[in-house]
Amino acid sequence: MRIIAIANQKGGCGKTTTAVNLAVALAEKGKKTLIVDLDPQGHSTIGFGYDPDSLTMTIYNALMKAQPTISEIIVGTKIERLDLAPSNVLLSGAEIELASVVGREFVLSEKLKTVQDKYEICVIDCPPSLSLLTLNALVASTDLIVPVQVEYYAMEGLKQLFETVNIIGKQLHPCNVKILGLLLTFVEKRRLLSSQTQRQMREYFGDLVFDTVIHRCVRLAEAPSAGQPVFTYAPESRSAAEYRALAEEITNGKASPSEVISQGEDSPEQITEGEDSPEQITDGKASSEQISEGEASAEEISEGKASAEQISEGEASAEEISEGEASAEEISEGEASAEEINEGKASAEEITDGEASPEQIIEGQALARR
Repeated sequence: MRIIAIANQKGGCGKTTTAVNLAVALAEKGKKTLIVDLDPQGHSTIGFGYDPDSLTMTIYNALMKAQPTISEIIVGTKIERLDLAPSNVLLSGAEIELASVVGREFVLSEKLKTVQDKYEICVIDCPPSLSLLTLNALVASTDLIVPVQVEYYAMEGLKQLFETVNIIGKQLHPCNVKILGLLLTFVEKRRLLSSQTQRQMREYFGDLVFDTVIHRCVRLAEAPSAGQPVFTYAPESRSAAEYRALAEEITNGKASPSEVISQGEDSPEQITEGEDSPEQITDGKASSEQISEGEASAEEISEGKASAEQISEGEASAEEISEGEASAEEISEGEASAEEINEGKASAEEITDGEASPEQIIEGQALARR
């Protein structure tokens, strides 16, 4: 059984999101997969629709006692070929309880051996620290994926993690974990810092950085609140395609060209979900965040870029607005046609309820959401 740990001592870098959705993507590819929630916060457990506090048996019970076995605490998910070893806050006590156990670094490894014939791949969601739980995950794993947010502090934190991996590889036997790759997360094309950090990461770490990157996406952030992975919450979203590409890159060493969406080749469904359209990326128009949050400027609207409400609700395409084909109701509140807005003939009241003149909209001086 191949065991992949998702770890980084820095919080908020997308570990749980990656663990959940990578596990689903691997199961989707036909791999019998187990995801182990090794974080006391239980976020991976929540991500599959379970309430951690209502569970009577979790990974904590399997780690701390001879009974139950890990196979007895495993629960099913709504995803075919994917099972979950859940977690809750009780796991936080394992750090203290394991401290006095002989061979404490190998507890998880020994437990997983009992199910190694049932699964092809195991994905472990680690806590945001280099704790004894994370150490157990690293010792048990064959591979390590490090999600890295494209920020300076995230790069600085990698040194300690790499040193830890080297130390346990030399001092703890058997331990054959290797760094499979660095996964860049929360990537935003419109932000200069994001582009600069991504370039620096690739220059410094080279092939260790996955070709696939995970862009910031509204649908990806919303999915956990629905107790679902992005594959069931928004199956046609950009994020689902990116995690499919990551699974392909992990299993076959190279992402499928049709799945690599880092070139801005978005589908119409992605545009209606508030993500970047090809025109916006190539022309330097509104970013996905601007569109989904209604922050696109009036200049972008007058040049054929729909407002946040129109795009996110799928009421009018950018082409309809620029060509004057959208209905008046789609553009504002049924008062002005798209052609009137582009030509500056609509009254200020028709466009933004009296808050901006047509001239302001044409000249890009008024914000779309005013």
